[in-house]
Amino acid sequence: MFRSVRVIGHGRVGSALSARLRERGVSVDVDKREAELVLVCVPDSAIHDVAAGIEVGPWIAHVSGATALAALDPHASRFGLHPLQTFTRARGPEQLDGAWAAVTAETDAARTRGFWLADCLGLRPFEVSEKSRVLYHAGAAMAAGHVLAVVEAAARLLMSIGMNRREAVRALLPLTRQVLQNFERLGPRAAWTGPLARGDYGVVEAHTRALQNAPTEFSDAYEAVNRLAARVLAQDTAGTIAELDRFSGSKSAKAKATGGKA
Repeated sequence: MFRSVRVIGHGRVGSALSARLRERGVSVDVDKREAELVLVCVPDSAIHDVAAGIEVGPWIAHVSGATALAALDPHASRFGLHPLQTFTRARGPEQLDGAWAAVTAETDAARTRGFWLADCLGLRPFEVSEKSRVLYHAGAAMAAGHVLAVVEAAARLLMSIGMNRREAVRALLPLTRQVLQNFERLGPRAAWTGPLARGDYGVVEAHTRALQNAPTEFSDAYEAVNRLAARVLAQDTAGTIAELDRFSGSKSAKAKATGGKA
């Protein structure tokens, strides 16, 4: 459908997309020559200015997950394609293999082109409406950056008891991988593991006490993730939260007694 694509922005995403397009026989025009599609792969805050500087004519698309299509004004022939994947410069277009892509389009013609581009890139397209883009992207952020933050925090706890970083990471990754594999094969509740899943509230309370010596963000995150697990994984959400409230209450009481330091 598109025989030539001008890619603007050659960071981690733009570089991978350009390489894949070349593999598929698409002419990737990085100059100012006319192309059938202009693919904007720049930070969200720069999309509007970049689009405004492009002469109206060819199709244009951006690869942001949360930015509205209005950022591509004044172009009417437009769509959004967000690869649901994390990228690194250490790898090439193979990073796209097996990943999905959220396509946002305002017309049937734009949707057809967005799906074609996803297929050309080796992505599995699905449609996300304009009004749902930010919520979709929040879910993506939780599954990527937030998971990484939790795993890194876990690694630092192991490092605090004497393990070096390499040991901590190598010890935790098989555990995390197995949970995700079980999640894929068995579903969320069957894959859920740990003391909260078993109803071992005494162990959860012990964790809460032990984390009082860690940075506040660690203990706050542990409590928040427990409550999130109760909401999305527990069969008895109300009962699980009621048990967690006991720990929160004792934590708050201690904070008041120590001048705000839990």
